Amino acid sequence: MDREEFYTHLCEELRQNPALYPYYKLTYDSDQQQQFRKAYFLQRLEYLDKYLDRSKPLKIWDCGCGYGTTGLYLAMNGIPSEGSSLEYYISQLDSRREFWQQYGDTSLFTYHYANVFDQNIAPESYDVIIMQDTLHHIEPVEEALSLFYRALKKGGRLILIEENGACIIKNIKLFLQRGNKRVVKVYDETLQKTVLMGNENIRSEKQWRELFAQTSFKLLEDSLYYTRILPPCSYKKRSCDEVISREQSFWASKKWFREKGFFGLNMVFEK
Repeated sequence: MDREEFYTHLCEELRQNPALYPYYKLTYDSDQQQQFRKAYFLQRLEYLDKYLDRSKPLKIWDCGCGYGTTGLYLAMNGIPSEGSSLEYYISQLDSRREFWQQYGDTSLFTYHYANVFDQNIAPESYDVIIMQDTLHHIEPVEEALSLFYRALKKGGRLILIEENGACIIKNIKLFLQRGNKRVVKVYDETLQKTVLMGNENIRSEKQWRELFAQTSFKLLEDSLYYTRILPPCSYKKRSCDEVISREQSFWASKKWFREKGFFGLNMVFEK
């Protein structure tokens, strides 16, 4: 199933299941807003497709799987994955599998509720770890990266899809929301214990490079990818592909502009 077809079915699911709306705002507001969100969503799937080697069987851990959309996309393409999450979203996954089973084998996507630090993961268990909007929540992050490094096989990849912690507008918005409380303690009713959580503790390209280097990860330099800077009005007279192409010409040529202006940041680290 290609990305466009998956997106079409996802929009159909959203219309049927309003419980997904607080997170996936893909099917309401103006056409420009919808195209704006669609472009960002499809870019993320395209990035995953680019850095997942489909020529061989892969053992994939989607850490912080949320509503399970990535796992379902992989399942629709015959790729098994395991998801884990500490979010309430996971309660939606059974009903989501019921919807998607009409299009593919949803049993390929398994999931469980767990704190990464409580999981007894054997060394070199995974070929790929997907961290999508997740790593900025995990604390202490240094311990987590050591855990992920051990869990990966030699040559394994950690795919990082995040918000850009150097984005000026994003930082202003976050400061107004949570001040400087970047790490908080949260009592988890399911686990019956208090856990540390990054409070939208997003980081810049430079900060991620430094943190991963401490654990001997190597960045695949050609994987560096910034996303989303042009506003929804840009989609009034241009297609998604045209807007994305324009954005990419911006960040490829202007280092300061991409680091301070773009909202999304993707990187792949290898063991």
